[in-house]
Amino acid sequence: MTRKIIIDTDPGQDDAVAILLALASPELEVLGITAVAGNVPLELTARNARIVCELAGRPDIAVFAGCDRPMARSLVTAEYVHGKTGLDGHPLPEPRMPLRARHAVDFIIDTLRREPAGTVTLCALGPLTNLATAFERAPDIVERVGEVVLMGGAYFQVGNVTPAAEFNIYVDPEAAKIVFGAGVRLTVMPLDVTHKALVTRARLDAFRALGTRVGEAVAGWTDFFERYDLSKYGWEGAPLHDPTVIAWLLRPELFSGRFVNVEIETLSDLTRGMTVADWWGVTDRAPNATFMGDIDADGFFGLLTERLARL
Repeated sequence: MTRKIIIDTDPGQDDAVAILLALASPELEVLGITAVAGNVPLELTARNARIVCELAGRPDIAVFAGCDRPMARSLVTAEYVHGKTGLDGHPLPEPRMPLRARHAVDFIIDTLRREPAGTVTLCALGPLTNLATAFERAPDIVERVGEVVLMGGAYFQVGNVTPAAEFNIYVDPEAAKIVFGAGVRLTVMPLDVTHKALVTRARLDAFRALGTRVGEAVAGWTDFFERYDLSKYGWEGAPLHDPTVIAWLLRPELFSGRFVNVEIETLSDLTRGMTVADWWGVTDRAPNATFMGDIDADGFFGLLTERLARL
């Protein structure tokens, strides 16, 4: 059986790789891709999502533009990481496939109402603005969500955009607070996992060795993307964040974590966007999220390379 998913995303090179992984996997049925402002402004994230679909040979995928700013704050972007287009590192033609006319939030609401309850997984690769807006606008859809799997937050690794916060949560902490408090089944890929999924030189070379347009693009994107993290952390490679969300759907045995309580800090200027995870169970707050803590990195990159070779 295939698993029906909606990918909510702000591409971003690592988002692009996640989309490619999903489109290369017959176990997944991508019902649509919803773009949100995040790594770059909405106009570019909607553009980039379509570029990736065309690269994968899937111009049939419906792409929708969503929220162009956070729910209560000004937009913070990350061109300093992803470049001015969000997909710097490997130039590709402008997309020919059209952007769908409907707003992404309306698409999420309508799809969850149309599909049988519990059958649609929301895969969130960027700020949670689209999802939170849908939950607030149509509370009846919350109980119809099968699962939300997202990349965001941190516990031991703490932050990558501030000392306390990971970028996706930091951009729209109010939206994250709504999603984490909604009562949906929630699986989280934090920095604690993604910082163990490093694109070493050997793994990057394996992408390029595929000898395909997709392999060349992924190698170029990750080569560009890693320059920031290599200079920041001094590791042997840069973390590949968002594809872990899709890998969880395909090979959950690659991951381990705990079902814990996670609260989102929205009030403090010092710790805005912090994911306060009760990893050790020291409070009486009810668990609300499966917070991953570890990954089989070799298994993850083996899966990713094998699937990309299909495109």
